[in-house]
Amino acid sequence: MAAAARDLQEQRGPQSTLDLAVRLAVSNVDGCDAAGVTMARPHEVETPAFTEEWVAVGDRLQLELGEGPCLDAIRQQHTVYSPSLGYDRRWPVWGPRVTAETGAQSVLSFQLFTHHDTVGALNLYSRTRDGFHLDDRADGLAIAAHVAVAVAASMKITNLESALGSRTVIGQAIGIIMERFDLRPDVAFAVLSRISSTEERKMRDLAAELVDTGRLEGLDATLGEGVLR
Repeated sequence: MAAAARDLQEQRGPQSTLDLAVRLAVSNVDGCDAAGVTMARPHEVETPAFTEEWVAVGDRLQLELGEGPCLDAIRQQHTVYSPSLGYDRRWPVWGPRVTAETGAQSVLSFQLFTHHDTVGALNLYSRTRDGFHLDDRADGLAIAAHVAVAVAASMKITNLESALGSRTVIGQAIGIIMERFDLRPDVAFAVLSRISSTEERKMRDLAAELVDTGRLEGLDATLGEGVLR
């Protein structure tokens, strides 16, 4: 994950950043068979980067039908997950059609950023029903946080209103814990979550403290329990 973040920052321009982002999503999230980035503007939705052509087909269907997880992630929610597209009541038309036409069974979508009239989302698809487990969703969250920062930088967005503002700092904290203790992304996320629950503090505040100071009370003690390794 740390190497992925460095690679994203080294890309020269928005398109190369987006192309790498979708490849990294597939290679770093176990349940992900294909990925795409959706950009939405008033009356227009496009998919500038995708790993499989059927991802773009699914996105075009969402625009055509006016429903789907990418649109929900862009317009309403920061994260959208559907374990069974063919039976999801949120998208009664799009779900069965996308399953029939592409073979996609489940999807995980993250809103990346909002800026003026442009909104972005990272969409991960699986051809397995309930294809994204909790650790996969944690990995996807970390990837989305890094992608949001890299894409914003490559597009030279200076005043970024990020839907993943809190997730960005959480992603940075996860990276610190991973590197310092040689942990997998899902385990590092679980460590931060455990401290948040134990100390009854928001995860974003804990992450910001770790990023700002390099220290976090309860971190060593939590790892010392041994159950998260």
